[in-house]
Amino acid sequence: MNHYPILFISLGPGDPELITLKGWKALQAADIVFCPETTGRDGQRTSRAADIVRRLGVGDDHIRRFLLPMSKRREAALQAYDGVYAEARALQDEGLHVCIVAEGDAGFYSSVHYVFERLRADGREAEHVAGIPAFIAAGALAGLHIASQEQRLTVLPGTATAQELERLVDDDGTVVIMKLSQCADEVHRCMALHPEYTYHYFENVGTATEFYTCDAAVVAARRFPYFSLMIVQG
Repeated sequence: MNHYPILFISLGPGDPELITLKGWKALQAADIVFCPETTGRDGQRTSRAADIVRRLGVGDDHIRRFLLPMSKRREAALQAYDGVYAEARALQDEGLHVCIVAEGDAGFYSSVHYVFERLRADGREAEHVAGIPAFIAAGALAGLHIASQEQRLTVLPGTATAQELERLVDDDGTVVIMKLSQCADEVHRCMALHPEYTYHYFENVGTATEFYTCDAAVVAARRFPYFSLMIVQG
């Protein structure tokens, strides 16, 4: 039996039109599409990934949602991915087209890459379909030229500190902060210390609730949600 590679499809930041043509074609051909879902504070399960996939024309009968716990303790998330790994392998053995999706790019700050690495380590056919990361879409939303000529661009996770931001920006660099909600206090401290920097703040890029401002006073008063990021320039 012919075993098709398991495809890891990058959905882009949220706007279904920002998926690549290659990714869209793969979803159209898929028998099963794995989409992560999370539980909100109200107890309701939601899946932004499944919403995007549906809007791309994939029927609910092809979508398989899996619960992904959102916690800094990764044990529960890894258990969820272990389940996806085992199920995807079994479906591949049946000769089915299997896709596993991730928002943004599946190889850029995406924990779903854990499944990809396990499959490759086991000698399984698995391929990564590239996509548009959120900060690139954010730059387009704000009309920014994120990096020019020899200017350095640094992308930081939610472990960023005020001192780190200061050092990088003062070195004529542009800094992108992903997972912004995890380092909110340090970002606010940097803003207080360096009002001369420009802080481009984004929420939910590519969705109906996207928000952008470079007004430091507005940013300082705002609570950073999970899907937020910042681009800092000197």
